[in-house]
Amino acid sequence: MNKCGDGVMAHQTFLFEGSGSNPTSPHHIHIREISAKEASMLNEKWHSRLPKIHWSNIVRNTHHICYGLFNNEYAIGVAIWSSPVAQNRFEDGKNIMELRRLALSDKCPKNTASRTISLMVKMVKRKFPELTRLISYQDIAVHHGTIYKASNWVIGNKTKFISWSTQKRKRNKDQSNAEKIRWEWLYDK
Repeated sequence: MNKCGDGVMAHQTFLFEGSGSNPTSPHHIHIREISAKEASMLNEKWHSRLPKIHWSNIVRNTHHICYGLFNNEYAIGVAIWSSPVAQNRFEDGKNIMELRRLALSDKCPKNTASRTISLMVKMVKRKFPELTRLISYQDIAVHHGTIYKASNWVIGNKTKFISWSTQKRKRNKDQSNAEKIRWEWLYDK
């Protein structure tokens, strides 16, 4: 581990934001696989609504993959994919992956989210060819779904908030209790 300019610890394979020039186009950003621990750390730094996700909550799923978004050697974004949190609620849950987090630093240029989602749709399918669809949830209290619309995803459902805590099992405090829209990307069979 090494210490970066903003005092946050980072893996030796990349640096945070840094003093390098900011990308002027999302075409200047490259994507590569990173560890769940690195992804959790980056997500906590940049996610606007759901900063907390423990790395063990990622890797214990049927499928998982994390991507770092880079401008040269500097990390400027992160995406965390895994089997759906509620995989058992889907008939084909073992053939679905969920974009659980997409967090971008303020160094990212306009359209970074939709461009990188479009690229990751292909990358995820190459890694997991058995998948039939991807899903992601939009928190309607703070987001408008623009990135999914721009990436040609379709609305699958609107869901009301349900806490993960029960009388028998108390969970951490909910990070958001807003309604969600489930967006879907269907792969051709």
